[in-house]
Amino acid sequence: MASKAQAVQVKRKRSKQVDLATSTWDAAKYDAFGAELDAIKAEVQSQLGKKDLAYIKKVEDVARTCEWVGRLLLHFSLDPFTWSAGVMTLAVHHQLHATEIGHSALHGAWDGLAGAEHLYSNQHNWKSPVDEASWKHEHNILHHQYTNVIGRDPDLNYGLMRASEKVNWMPYHLIQVAQFFWTAPVFLWVIGTYVTGLNDVIHGERGEDFAKVLPNRKLKTVAGALQKTLRKAVPYSLYNFALWPALAGPGWLKVLAGNLSADVLRNVYSAATIYAGHFGEDLEYYDQDFRAQGRGQWYKAQAEAAHNYEVPLPMSILCGGLDTQIEHHLFPKLPPNRLREIKGQVQEICERYGVGYQRSTWGKTLGGAIKHLASLSLPKSLKSTAVATA
Repeated sequence: MASKAQAVQVKRKRSKQVDLATSTWDAAKYDAFGAELDAIKAEVQSQLGKKDLAYIKKVEDVARTCEWVGRLLLHFSLDPFTWSAGVMTLAVHHQLHATEIGHSALHGAWDGLAGAEHLYSNQHNWKSPVDEASWKHEHNILHHQYTNVIGRDPDLNYGLMRASEKVNWMPYHLIQVAQFFWTAPVFLWVIGTYVTGLNDVIHGERGEDFAKVLPNRKLKTVAGALQKTLRKAVPYSLYNFALWPALAGPGWLKVLAGNLSADVLRNVYSAATIYAGHFGEDLEYYDQDFRAQGRGQWYKAQAEAAHNYEVPLPMSILCGGLDTQIEHHLFPKLPPNRLREIKGQVQEICERYGVGYQRSTWGKTLGGAIKHLASLSLPKSLKSTAVATA
């Protein structure tokens, strides 16, 4: 009996007989596209094991070393240089736990891997001010299941945001670009309130193009969201902004300033990572009634709803592999080290089938995302007037 991989090779040979990039999308083409990506996923899953365990343990060792080196430098620094080195090193610790370790763990990337039990999605303690269960519900279930579907993907609702022409314009969208700059320094704190649903309460009732996280606004529901938010925010704050400064005695102020600075750097880096991967005029946004008909169509929708951007390996690790946002959306449960390995294969398949595969530098991608949000901050009438005047 032919293996799944052999069957995919047969389909690939047949596909070369026609120009897949320009052929009409029908059931057969969707099936063939889905089968090729499924084969990549199956191959990677069959290889997961000791290599991946060794990798993530090494990342954890680096993160642990960075924490202690950073904290010691902050405590004993006598000049701006050593203090700044402490801030940067501690920020690396925070960033690794936010993305490469924590984000992938809560996606289930390390589930079932012997020796990595503390990283299993159902028991990982995320070193961030974000509630794990709430994040998994909002991110894994709502965002990844309904990526860029208007009214169903809450990640199109980051605060006062209009990410698509399909979203009705409101006056508060005028300040959505400024929102990026003032929320970036506290990004994970905003995420902490966002995934529990508190942001829904803060921003009030909206129309059908707004995807809610909070199921209702009953007092019990809102109180539960507040409790979940504080459950993570309070211990995180006490550990970083009370305990360590207190241990420093007379040097408490410089230690507090260092911890706050490291936290801000992690937040800004994470915000730049997320915005670059998720927003842009070259991405697809789908109507509320969109439903993928089969695996192939779902893969196509996911690929065309995200950006990749090119960064050196150390920066990719600090991004948690989200520079490979397309691969992450196709295979959200694969470890980030594996996403880096398969991005060339995925790009080749997407381009051969005529599926949009957006990739550029980080700067251009982030700049394009902000430009896109700036364009959508104006209603169509004002945009038309501006264009006519120009």
